[in-house]
Amino acid sequence: MIPRYDPGGIEPKWQQRWAQDRLYEVSEYDPRPKWYHLTMFPYTSGDLHIGHWYAMAPSDVHARFKRMQGYNVLHPMGFDAFGLPAENAAISRGIHPYSWTMQNIERMRGQLKSLGAIYDWNRDVITCLPDYYRWTQWFFLKLYEAGLAYRAKAPVNWCPNCQTVLANEQVVGEGVCERCKTPVTRRDLEQWFFRITDYAEELLDHSHIEWPERIKLMQRNWIGKSEGVEISFGLDGEGLGKREIRVFTTRPDTIYGVTFMVLAPEHPLVEELTSPERREEVERYIEWARCQSEMERVSTEREKSGVFIGAYAINKLSGERVPIWTADYVLMSYGTGAVMAVPAHDSRDFEFAKRFDIPIKVVIAPAGWRGQELEEAYVEPGTMVNSAHFDGLPSEQGKEAIADFIEEKGYGGRKTIYRLRDWLISRQRYWGAPIPTVYCDSCGVVPVPEEDLPVLLPEDAEFRPTGESPLKYCPSFVQTSCPRCGSAARRETDTMDTFMCSSWYFLRYTSPGYDKGAFDAEKMRYWLPVDQYTGGAEHATMHLLYARFFIKALRDLGIVDFDEPFTRLYNQGVIVIERQKMSKSRGRVITPDEYVEELGADAVRAYLMFIGPWEQGGEWDDRGIKGIARWLNRVWSLILDSYSQDIPKAVLEELDDGGASRAKKELRRITHRTIKKVTNDLERFHFNTMIATLMEFTNYLGMLRNSVVDEAKLVDAAAWQQAIDSLLLLLAPTAPHLAEELWARTGHPYSIHNQSFPTWDEELVAEEEFTLVIQVNGRLRDKVSVPISISEEEARQLAMGREKVKRYLEGREAARIIYVPGRLVNIVVK
Repeated sequence: MIPRYDPGGIEPKWQQRWAQDRLYEVSEYDPRPKWYHLTMFPYTSGDLHIGHWYAMAPSDVHARFKRMQGYNVLHPMGFDAFGLPAENAAISRGIHPYSWTMQNIERMRGQLKSLGAIYDWNRDVITCLPDYYRWTQWFFLKLYEAGLAYRAKAPVNWCPNCQTVLANEQVVGEGVCERCKTPVTRRDLEQWFFRITDYAEELLDHSHIEWPERIKLMQRNWIGKSEGVEISFGLDGEGLGKREIRVFTTRPDTIYGVTFMVLAPEHPLVEELTSPERREEVERYIEWARCQSEMERVSTEREKSGVFIGAYAINKLSGERVPIWTADYVLMSYGTGAVMAVPAHDSRDFEFAKRFDIPIKVVIAPAGWRGQELEEAYVEPGTMVNSAHFDGLPSEQGKEAIADFIEEKGYGGRKTIYRLRDWLISRQRYWGAPIPTVYCDSCGVVPVPEEDLPVLLPEDAEFRPTGESPLKYCPSFVQTSCPRCGSAARRETDTMDTFMCSSWYFLRYTSPGYDKGAFDAEKMRYWLPVDQYTGGAEHATMHLLYARFFIKALRDLGIVDFDEPFTRLYNQGVIVIERQKMSKSRGRVITPDEYVEELGADAVRAYLMFIGPWEQGGEWDDRGIKGIARWLNRVWSLILDSYSQDIPKAVLEELDDGGASRAKKELRRITHRTIKKVTNDLERFHFNTMIATLMEFTNYLGMLRNSVVDEAKLVDAAAWQQAIDSLLLLLAPTAPHLAEELWARTGHPYSIHNQSFPTWDEELVAEEEFTLVIQVNGRLRDKVSVPISISEEEARQLAMGREKVKRYLEGREAARIIYVPGRLVNIVVK
């Protein structure tokens, strides 16, 4: 009698055996080609939910597959452990962030082990531990020495609920905090930045990496390259310290249509140029604008607002005097923070001019224009008019002609700008890597010497929702001496953005215990760059962009010798419940633990891949996972039943039974076609169709097995053995525990995961053909060669569509279509 399939007993047994045998530990001294397969590590928010497993289980399947293909696979796991949630927990629960984080890590590590993944736990990385953030601080110092880290006062995004600064990338939707969805406001603070803009052009180049097109497009749009002209406008007034306003435009052909100028409320010239009689109103407007989020300010749905500042600019090309306004739809973060407003040819300027009764001057005429007023801004190409000696030029040609003229006159020149802003890394919170600088009244900003790293987080900080870092109120941390002159000094109390930690963690996995540097250079060179990276598309303009910048900066510093961190990228979709994304804060989560306990980790793994295309995600359904569990039980029974009974054996080639010979060939053909389909699906991350193929193969073998036992039909023992073993080997990456158990029970050497992935014979998978006879009312009308795998429906459609057959069907109705598999189609007509 076949024993019952018991994943609750099987899975822990093999997990313990694999750990004892150090099966998944890897070495740099392995003759096999290396394959660094990495999944984005999780934030330590507590228990893992099914959404985490959806990212990790299929990625592990692919890593296992590459291992069985003969690669030396590094597939590590760690924890992104710094961040605001731990600090909020400290405030709300009275527990230290370190304790809360490490408790979460312990729970999450246990859940991850139950997954049965090939993680080498000797290599795990925890970013909040001093032996990690020591090197985060070291990297900061290296960037600072190279001039890539700097401190400046700047308007920043401020979340009043989280009481912290947010990077632009962390402001989402309609200008809200990505974490708590509170509307974001603006503040002026001294902040630390990285000069990511120095790498803007290089970051636009994705030619050396295999990434999804949508991720590349998102990064290109975020970087926002614009090519145009920077133009100088004169200022009309006495005693002005600055004699010009410089604007950037991509439409120099419209310069003769400028009827007003707009400065961003934050522009320093607003204060300098505002006339005394306009000052009170302008200051009120600026204060109001500062409370608006950037998304609100640029929204096309919102009515335009602004204030005339009482000053004028001079258009150097036309000589015209135009009023200067300040308006919140102009951002200081783009271009020069000043705009030459051409309402006839810009929709925002048109709306603003209409509201404030500002003249609208047409300088690019649409076809058929006869001087009439425009009902809306005309933004397409046209013919230049009202533009002095440039009249009559096509506007596209006029762009170049105006640019040449501006350069010739010394009014400005061609320029490329980027929407991308420097990376703001300062955070006003405790639970992050301290920025390793001190402030000395005599020496100014002084970096902490490398030998004094790490700058440790104090254990006695108080956590209060003040909007300032708890470190600021911790004298034991703040008070220090200047490394340069020895005088009393103050430590920097901001900590680094957690994306700093995740911008290099993949380097640390190569030598996590190394204490002479951030990584062992020899081991890093062996493993890097990452061959395959998987994770969510939501990280396109944050983690993925920051990591690329970081590696390029380290390359220029001579620390690494490659250009890109991740050669290949694949993004998984999202698991939803009742069509809504899982959310811990809303209590809408599914934890894997109960399903692992009831049905086994292999069932959870397989169901997550069967639920739908991995890049799209899908809806969790308890009925679906139970169907997967039933399939795994069928595999269990099929394999053990095959080995518990004597299959009738015959050397079919010696028999005259052509049917038996065909059956053997068909078994081998289907086995090899299955191997090819599963292999190709795994290569392309098409996990759902891979599972479907294995299910079909299981059903086919089950029916064949039943025909052998029940009907005493012959089956070739060698072909059957290959089919059964192939099923187990193909299943091994997906259901590693079940496959290992069945491999052992059927007398194979340990371990199935050290076996080679099956390969196929191309001759066997090639489609064989037969001649399909097509009859009409029993009379031969056509013949055609078709694959032997043709279905009845395909054969019917083919027969009805043949030209030789159609003339016998004209005006007649097909009463019946008879299909004889492998032989003919007979169309019976009235």
